[in-house]
Amino acid sequence: MKCVKGLGFLWVAVLAAFFALTACDDSSSASSDETSVSSSSVETSDSDESSSSVDKKSSGNESTEKDKSSSSVKGSEPAEVSSSSAKETKVSSDSKSSSSVKSGESSSSSKDKSSSSVSSSSSVKSSSSSSVKQSSSSSNDVQSSSSKQNPWGTDAEWWPFSCNAHGGCLEFTDKRNGRTYKYLKFDGKDTSGKNATIYAMVENLNVGEMVRGFKDQKDDSKIERYCYDNDTLNCHYYGGLYQWAEMMNLPFECNSKSCADSIKPNHKGICPDDWRLLNYNDFYIIVNSNGNTHSVEGVRSTFGFGGYNTTGYSLIGAGVRALRNGVYSFEQLNEFTVWYYPREISVDGVVYPTAGHTSRTDTYMYGKDTYNYTKLEGFSVRCVKDSD
Repeated sequence: MKCVKGLGFLWVAVLAAFFALTACDDSSSASSDETSVSSSSVETSDSDESSSSVDKKSSGNESTEKDKSSSSVKGSEPAEVSSSSAKETKVSSDSKSSSSVKSGESSSSSKDKSSSSVSSSSSVKSSSSSSVKQSSSSSNDVQSSSSKQNPWGTDAEWWPFSCNAHGGCLEFTDKRNGRTYKYLKFDGKDTSGKNATIYAMVENLNVGEMVRGFKDQKDDSKIERYCYDNDTLNCHYYGGLYQWAEMMNLPFECNSKSCADSIKPNHKGICPDDWRLLNYNDFYIIVNSNGNTHSVEGVRSTFGFGGYNTTGYSLIGAGVRALRNGVYSFEQLNEFTVWYYPREISVDGVVYPTAGHTSRTDTYMYGKDTYNYTKLEGFSVRCVKDSD
């Protein structure tokens, strides 16, 4: 009996140990399962929240979410919004909120700074514009490029001429306003085919008091000029623009009637002393001078006016003061230039001035009887040294 009793106790101990071990395994398994469930729950929760949020934004079922989505799209590119949402799916909601606020503050701050910069820029622009207007309103040319972009580079380079290719430019000073002009010698052939030599200015004349473009140059007691866009700095770089009678130094009434009897063979016009107005024969000599083989392209500047400038004459795109049906406008700066000749012709009883012109792309020379204009336009003037 004692033995059986001992065996009974042994079995009870074994069974107890077995049940204890089973309980331990169940506990461990339960703990592992709970961890797994918790992790899955978190991932599913984030994923669902993100998906739900995206669905709401795209479907537009919730007006609040739709507004947020709309605001987001205005603030950044749609691709960036999508990419940002994808990256945030594993970030906690607190993090998202913080990131969103930070981004908003940064965006707002940047926007404010940008707005401030624009205001600053606007004020600078206004100040600059004001200073240009003040200098432009002066009756004298401003001999500086500080307040306007020089069209031909630095001040040292601004003369758009090929002086060095022709032994250097000569110079003279106009005593009327102290302005110094450059000129060159042109060895060529005239309209009759004979060899001829002239000295001509290689820049446009700039003399007289500026009148605004809507006015005619009516004051016969003084020389008047137009400056492109009513800006004297344009006169400084491109020269003045003159009506026919003004260029001829004849009364204003000669713009509306024939004054053929007042035209001299070597007409001085408003040129300086010892100089006269360029005529068609002079221009023909220049085009056919100094080894030029490019016709009118050989007289145009290489500085933005489509020329080879083989002659050194350096025509520039000074533009025009045009007049159509009584309405004036300044047109085609750097694209076109016209000059009157000291000559007029009558066509069907109507008196016209003659003129020469070229554009950036012209490849041929116009004849001496070109009369596509009236005497009331505003064109450039070149002068030739008087040989008499």
